[in-house]
Amino acid sequence: MRARHAFDLDEIDVSGDPDLEARYREWLPVVEVDGERVFTYHVHPDALIRRLEAAQAQAESESS
Repeated sequence: MRARHAFDLDEIDVSGDPDLEARYREWLPVVEVDGERVFTYHVHPDALIRRLEAAQAQAESESS
């Protein structure tokens, strides 16, 4: 996916952090784009591409 669309990926291990475990444990895996939860349990590749493209377009319009 990153070969086709440039994006930063932050993997966060919630184990050992009580606050993160309480917030995310039942939803894992969780994918957020710009702080918005967009996928839980399963990532749909085509939908992820659309979200990344939309986020990139938004960031480019805000920087113009």
